[in-house]
Amino acid sequence: MKSPINDLAEALILIRNLLEASNTRVIIGITGQPGAGKSTFAKMILNELDDGLATIVPMDGFHYSNSALNRLGRLERKGAPDTFDAHGFKELLKRIRVETVSDIYFPIFHREVEESYSAEGFVTSETKLVITEGNYLLMETEGWTGISELLDECWYLVVEDDVRRNRLISRHQLYGKDAEAAKTWTDGSDEKNAESISSTKHRADRLVRL
Repeated sequence: MKSPINDLAEALILIRNLLEASNTRVIIGITGQPGAGKSTFAKMILNELDDGLATIVPMDGFHYSNSALNRLGRLERKGAPDTFDAHGFKELLKRIRVETVSDIYFPIFHREVEESYSAEGFVTSETKLVITEGNYLLMETEGWTGISELLDECWYLVVEDDVRRNRLISRHQLYGKDAEAAKTWTDGSDEKNAESISSTKHRADRLVRL
């Protein structure tokens, strides 16, 4: 494992070095437990890169639809590894890695409706940096195997459990759960997923401690 990242400035230096050293598109993965701040960190990086040639590709767009999860009997475990189209996500990353002459479209998940909108996001042919973020980038089971090999580097966010869990409870309440239901989901489904994700930490190229 390479040296840890301790602030945004270090992350930006590393990314710029990777871009300068590469003749092809660079893909950085950001992973970590639920509530670690993956999407926030990805947006912080994007906001500092003012060249317009970077984009974020969230893994969450590959949630199975609620109707599919209901049919599979997995709706109450939404967010678990087997509630995503891992193969579809992997194929997207393969395209992003090799296709540089045309735009590539991908789905984006919307928490307010708990569904993904197809082909809402896009990677243009000019995009030089893709930041993909999600829980299971380092997972080696259930269709996730090999995803980390498509990334130039994968960074694992480390955050205090109390901070992470409080974020999750607040998020669940923001999107419609009452206080008790939010805590129940955080302590149940989210925490089980967090334990699985924690077991992948050793595969990360770097730990991020902000």
